Amino acid sequence: MNHSFTVYEQQIRKQLIGWEKELLKPPGMLEKTSRALQTRINQAIPEKVHTAITAAVKGIVQTALFSLDYIPKNEPLQGMSLASRDQKAEELIGFYKKLAAAEGAGTGAGGILLGLADFPILIGIKMKFLFELAHLYGHSTLDYRERLYILHVFQVAFSSQNKKPELYRAVVNWPQTVKTLPPEDSYAQHIDWRQLQQEYRDTIDFRKMLQLVPGIGAVVGAWANYGLLEELGQAGMNCYRRRWLDEAEKKNKLT
Repeated sequence: MNHSFTVYEQQIRKQLIGWEKELLKPPGMLEKTSRALQTRINQAIPEKVHTAITAAVKGIVQTALFSLDYIPKNEPLQGMSLASRDQKAEELIGFYKKLAAAEGAGTGAGGILLGLADFPILIGIKMKFLFELAHLYGHSTLDYRERLYILHVFQVAFSSQNKKPELYRAVVNWPQTVKTLPPEDSYAQHIDWRQLQQEYRDTIDFRKMLQLVPGIGAVVGAWANYGLLEELGQAGMNCYRRRWLDEAEKKNKLT
């Protein structure tokens, strides 16, 4: 059946153009300066520390992506309009922003050790959110390729401006990207875990470092986590919106 795009869907397509332009703009002077500083800091950190952090991030992400605990119990939504999906997605984002803020306030108030513990907990919250978002837009996370799509969306949200274009192209051209994905039993060998952890850590570093400052940790923790979930929510929602519209347009061409 031919899909006739509604006024809402046409408006979303226009909004996506603006969002994509902002997402893919070249890094500005401030980001270049910040990036150079972060590179110097990374070079000064002992290799064994990098190895330990990389192993931790790898373990957290692998557990999140390939543990049955993260797969929503509800079936992916089918036969629902984009407007209805978006409404549910906004509600989901609101819930997870509050959850992340509460978690950040709790760990931020507990000093440095609990502040550091927030790092893996927050990744788990973000992954849980993306799994549920995938089902809202009709994609089953039982398929490991959909879980790798989630990883791409996660990286789109938390990577430098230099890395975003390549990552976003992989998301936008997902039907072609899927053809290049490794088998499920060997996917982990094809992921650059060191780069993933550095990009993620560098993107959130400033906000999360402030969380460790005595006296303001709880407030900053709540603020930081709320903002990070808002950024992930926008990126995730827009990636799935773009995918939904592209699939609808493809169906139109086939009918």
